[in-house]
Amino acid sequence: MSKLQQQLDAGQFVVTAEIAPPKGSDPSEALAKARSFSGVTAINVTDNQGANMRMSPLALAALLVRQGQEPVLQLTCRDRNRLALQSDLLGAAALGVENLLILSGDHARFGDHPEAKSVFDLDSVQLLQAVEGLTLGQDLAGRSLEVAPRFCCGAAVSPSAEPFELMFQKFAKKVEAGAGFFQTQAVFDPPALERFMAAARPLGVPVLLGVLLVKSARMARFLNQHIPGVQVPEPLVERLEQAADPLDEGVAIARDMVAQARSLCQGVHLMTLGHEERIPEILHQTG
Repeated sequence: MSKLQQQLDAGQFVVTAEIAPPKGSDPSEALAKARSFSGVTAINVTDNQGANMRMSPLALAALLVRQGQEPVLQLTCRDRNRLALQSDLLGAAALGVENLLILSGDHARFGDHPEAKSVFDLDSVQLLQAVEGLTLGQDLAGRSLEVAPRFCCGAAVSPSAEPFELMFQKFAKKVEAGAGFFQTQAVFDPPALERFMAAARPLGVPVLLGVLLVKSARMARFLNQHIPGVQVPEPLVERLEQAADPLDEGVAIARDMVAQARSLCQGVHLMTLGHEERIPEILHQTG
């Protein structure tokens, strides 16, 4: 059983963070960044994030296992059909990868290969069902596996997305499909988080709040204009704009959201975008 699963089962406050595979064949910088993380239980490895081509996340996840760290392999439906997805899942288990985050994935037209054909043979709910089937010893064709894998399998949710009812309906479907934990899209509005957690709590699935380090007012406005389900309230944008050091202000905002998570959620997922050295500061004195 993975350390992430053990801590979730024990009701401990869990901290995850993330790294992106390199745009090249040398993983040394990404692995060094992962070694610099402090106070983190598991490390997400993104899967061609933003539909931009990078090294295979499965390869980097396996290298993290080799250096004694626990990855969360992100797996999207965009680039693989059901054959390839199931093959990668079995390969991940063979390589010692125990944690998954199942995602639909951004459409290829938004990335650096816009002419690529997106696959989407399965959606995220169907892929969660496929993972659950594999752990029960059966593939999507109904054929038995010689040895079934074991996974701690999570999914994503956007608590600030509207309409709330449609967002929550998909959240509930993912719970029913076998999601054992959730990492949220970045949330900056405590009332929106409180509303979501009040509805989610009866379903009994751990939720890790997505905490994004916003480095400037310009970045905050970009998020508001281009990232669905993410909304930085105008008072926070103004705080960043008026701050003597916007990065320090962004750290303070992230620290405030970690404090909210400690009272409402079961953990946090930190997205620090190259400022991993600020993680201890973001986690400090929040509970």
